[in-house]
Amino acid sequence: MFERHSESGYSPVIKGILQKTLAYGEKTLMAEFLLRKGSVLPPHTHPHEQTGYLVKGRIRLSIGDETFEAQAGDSWCIPGGVEHGAKIIQDSVAVEVFSPVRDDYLPKGT
Repeated sequence: MFERHSESGYSPVIKGILQKTLAYGEKTLMAEFLLRKGSVLPPHTHPHEQTGYLVKGRIRLSIGDETFEAQAGDSWCIPGGVEHGAKIIQDSVAVEVFSPVRDDYLPKGT
């Protein structure tokens, strides 16, 4: 599967956070997130392992009992079932890979 870059195709997750699926296969899904300064991703859990990379900006990421202020170039891995959330300190872009594939992030009609 190949996917060309496009400025379109983003969907709101919550206020100030947009998501776009970049590519996916049988076992993984890669998504890009546009994160606006001041937005908050409330603490939540899901069964998917989530590995992320901050392309630009700064976020305060909480994973379980740990908090980490990530800046461009930093990465993380969140085990499935572990509570996590984020506060967006600067406008940011993150790329994250989920395993298994998140059905709710698959393009419509898939």
